[in-house]
Amino acid sequence: MINKISRRFFLSSLLLIPSLIIGTEVITSEDVLVIGAIPDQNPEHLNRLYKMLSNELEKSLNIRVKYLPVTSYPAAVSAFRTGNLDLVWFGGLTGVQARIQTPGSKVIAQRDIDIRFRSVFIANTKSKIPVLQNQNDLKKLKGKRFTFGSESSTSGRLMPQYFLQEAGIKTTDFKGARPGFSGSHDATIALVQSGSYEAGALNKQVWQSNIKRGRVNKIKVKVIWETPTYADYHWLAQGSLDQRFGSGFTKRLQETLLGMNQYSKNQKQILEMFGAKRFISANNNQYTNIERIGRQLGKIR
Repeated sequence: MINKISRRFFLSSLLLIPSLIIGTEVITSEDVLVIGAIPDQNPEHLNRLYKMLSNELEKSLNIRVKYLPVTSYPAAVSAFRTGNLDLVWFGGLTGVQARIQTPGSKVIAQRDIDIRFRSVFIANTKSKIPVLQNQNDLKKLKGKRFTFGSESSTSGRLMPQYFLQEAGIKTTDFKGARPGFSGSHDATIALVQSGSYEAGALNKQVWQSNIKRGRVNKIKVKVIWETPTYADYHWLAQGSLDQRFGSGFTKRLQETLLGMNQYSKNQKQILEMFGAKRFISANNNQYTNIERIGRQLGKIR
């Protein structure tokens, strides 16, 4: 009962009451599938993407779907834990955090690129940091101004820090005895490109997307190293969806995501904005290594 009351308050205050009125029909929170995502890119891109996806899910599932933006990675985890978000696009670390805190929730899908994901380390060309030949060469980042993305990002913090640690680099080894935290992958690119930081780490897919969109000046910034692969982003669903929307709903939701293809103009555009060709099935067990590393680095307790 507390979660339902909290959910109504959360939706009415952040989504606003008018957004829950369609025509002359008042839609209650129990009628709406609320989706969210970690804010890993600029808000304009995310708002466009998830509104398009919401419309597509509405048509396929014949229910009301609303996208609820959040301000931070921890806010996405918290909103999922309290039941104010039903389906969330999480990174590996935040997904594990949210699942541990929300019994019964489960991973239902990932992108085709997430099964073998990578981060990239980038450097401002004026820093004179060379292209690194192997992981041990990460030692050349000692004493440099370095930034991660969000503190809770898998590809922008957790895994880059893990690979740095394996190479013998502690976060206190950077200039000022601490790294920066840009808040998002886009911001990391901008800060390194501007020279505010000499180097940084981010999601490889976002790096490639920014290059494609002409938002990277290759004269000013370059990739110096790519990490080994790991499992990353995924869709995490509440365990109570079948109770709220009917028996078999979670399976239908999963099948809708997996069924998105390149032949539908809208679906193709959505997939392109996700940087993928399709969604594929995924499960909780694929993220045990992320959980192990998260506990090792103190991000999961």
